[in-house]
Amino acid sequence: MTRAGRAAVGLVVALAVAACTPPSGNNLPSPASGGDPASATKALITGALGTVGLQAVDAIRPYRPPEAPTLTGAPRSVVQVQLPDDPDHGFVVIYSLGSATAAEKAAFDQAAYVASGTGGIQFPPGSHFVIRTVDTTMIFFTWSPGSSPDQRTHLIEDALDTVGIAVPIGGG
Repeated sequence: MTRAGRAAVGLVVALAVAACTPPSGNNLPSPASGGDPASATKALITGALGTVGLQAVDAIRPYRPPEAPTLTGAPRSVVQVQLPDDPDHGFVVIYSLGSATAAEKAAFDQAAYVASGTGGIQFPPGSHFVIRTVDTTMIFFTWSPGSSPDQRTHLIEDALDTVGIAVPIGGG
């Protein structure tokens, strides 16, 4: 085979492999490639918060929000956004669900839960919820404008709204 022929075959093989390789949501490393989706999601969150002048660190105290039964056993990591006027809030939970399908199902379950009577009574009236999926993870953040002592808390919601795919509250 000629050099040009080998090059053409190589190009065809490369294109075929690329066409059969599923994309990883939001350009994150996939678990199959050895990447950690929760760490990648945390990096996206940290980057988005940085664009609005906020920083987040790994939470040093336990935090668990009210959650749908689907999420009770899910692995999670929690970051806390540094809010000097509200050091007891600003928690963002990253749930690791194992697949994009499981993350989407859990996100819709959480959205339905917070909109339900049972879930709704566990949050202050007028609470805002951010539920987003990124690859095999789900992000959850909630805050209440009426009871938030730091005027920058809304910036957390604004920043998170730029990460991943939004899930509407109520599941619909």
